[in-house]
Amino acid sequence: MSSEQSFTLAIPDADLDILRKKLELVRLPDELEDANWDYGVPLADVQRLVARWRSGFDWRATEAKINQLPQFTRDIEVDGFGKLNIHYVHQKSSAPDAIPLIFIHGWPGHFWEVSKILPLLTSSSEKSPSFHVVALSLPGFGFSEAPKKKGFSVAQFAEVSHKLMLALGYNEYVAQGGDWGHLAARNMAYKYPEHVKAWHTNFPFCQPPSPLKNPFLFLRFMVTPFSKRDWAGIHRMMDWVKNGQGYSGIQQTRPQTHGYSLADSPVSLLAWIYDKLVAWTDDYKWDDDEVLSWVSIYWFSRAGPAASSRIYAEFHKEPSGVPPYTSVPLGISYFPKEIIPVPKLWTRTIGNVVFDFQHEAGGHFAAYERPEDLVDDLRSMFSKERGLKLF
Repeated sequence: MSSEQSFTLAIPDADLDILRKKLELVRLPDELEDANWDYGVPLADVQRLVARWRSGFDWRATEAKINQLPQFTRDIEVDGFGKLNIHYVHQKSSAPDAIPLIFIHGWPGHFWEVSKILPLLTSSSEKSPSFHVVALSLPGFGFSEAPKKKGFSVAQFAEVSHKLMLALGYNEYVAQGGDWGHLAARNMAYKYPEHVKAWHTNFPFCQPPSPLKNPFLFLRFMVTPFSKRDWAGIHRMMDWVKNGQGYSGIQQTRPQTHGYSLADSPVSLLAWIYDKLVAWTDDYKWDDDEVLSWVSIYWFSRAGPAASSRIYAEFHKEPSGVPPYTSVPLGISYFPKEIIPVPKLWTRTIGNVVFDFQHEAGGHFAAYERPEDLVDDLRSMFSKERGLKLF
């Protein structure tokens, strides 16, 4: 693996000019008078955001905020795929007993999701554990290089994340992830248990207990009634299956076809991601510039915005990326407006749950939407009072 290089984001003026010209030439669809959100993002929202993106939004201000984070790149050798240049944030705590933690994002997220929890996790306190934090751009996302061949799935996300931690000198560490970050961290705990001492997720993706794989848990499942929260989660999950997973089917089966619109049309990209930012959060009050900053990171990403959707196709073709139960200690944060809020009992099929907490508010982007809640859970999970022996 190559040596670390400092990274400063500096999008060329020419790229900003191209974006502005494309926004000036936009052609928007019509809309049914009473559609609201029933058919997707309302026309008025897109018109407002496009106007702001074209003539009011200051990318350089966003770029300056991003560059306040300590960012780096280095090459990581991936089995079967050669070297990939990986972008990451790395901030150490001043606490002598700080715990190394890797934060792994998903789609349509990126490394910027760590921005709110970074100062909280790295702060030093006698009462709460502190963390050395690493937050990478997954290959094909943000400012990491994308793979050039088929077959790069969650197992490779896990390999890159693990090898990055080793390269940084963290032979033992903990992992946190949601969305694809959940599956990456889960693979890491299963494949590298001597290194991954514990992991935490805010997206406990799993199936009901199986009579063959989880016989004792299955018996509990059969005799334990669902709680009101469980039922609310099941109804939300069923609604997502019926009305909300169309994006996944497209990205699973035709990422290249869909990719042309994402790569060529900033408005297509804006609508595609804004749809999820609104639908997957718990009434989070998105500021227009927040949305445009989020989407602009995709637009200006190193490999282009289409690259990030290919993980859906890779996982769809090879779904063995969901590993079996692992004994590595697991913590779970439950947020009610997660897109697949499974019943609590089901999550015991994932791994050795040593900590969990149910929140009253919050959705899919917990680190950005409810940063204090997520950090409180991590501090509680790794507090000295809990006696979780890691290192």
